[in-house]
Amino acid sequence: MKHFYILILLFFTAFFVEAQNTKLDRFLNKELKKSVPLMTVEELYQMTDSVLLVDARSFKEFRVSHIEGAHFVDYDTFTKEDLPLDLQKNTKIVVYCSLGIRSEHIGEKIMALGFKNVYNLKGGIFEWSNFEYPVVNSKNEDTDEIHTFSKEWSTWLLKGIKIYEH
Repeated sequence: MKHFYILILLFFTAFFVEAQNTKLDRFLNKELKKSVPLMTVEELYQMTDSVLLVDARSFKEFRVSHIEGAHFVDYDTFTKEDLPLDLQKNTKIVVYCSLGIRSEHIGEKIMALGFKNVYNLKGGIFEWSNFEYPVVNSKNEDTDEIHTFSKEWSTWLLKGIKIYEH
């Protein structure tokens, strides 16, 4: 009987996660123009080739946590000077934010500068955290804290400690 309850619990957990992913897909389909090709968190995590990872959130969000090795550019003030000086036009660039909306805008700006290999991380750092991939804080230490931008946006973060201000 105990195994039956465990199976039921696993079924409902899988159903909830799939329903959440479907909701997120619908939300992103509505919000994104798809002007920048999407890359999934699974694809990024398994990537073995060189990539410039660009965090396009606010500095306050970045300080709480970011994907290790990410290059910070402020969404509100982004210019081409924010990119590394020696960046080659064929460099693979993956831009992320909380969910992928701000990063799409920054990705468009990077593409307008002549970069051809630019991707938007689908679901952003929230989805990265939902898959339990590691993030680091401003001291480069592993953390479970994720700045959620607002209480409204925080509903998309399923795994991790939600931080609203810092």
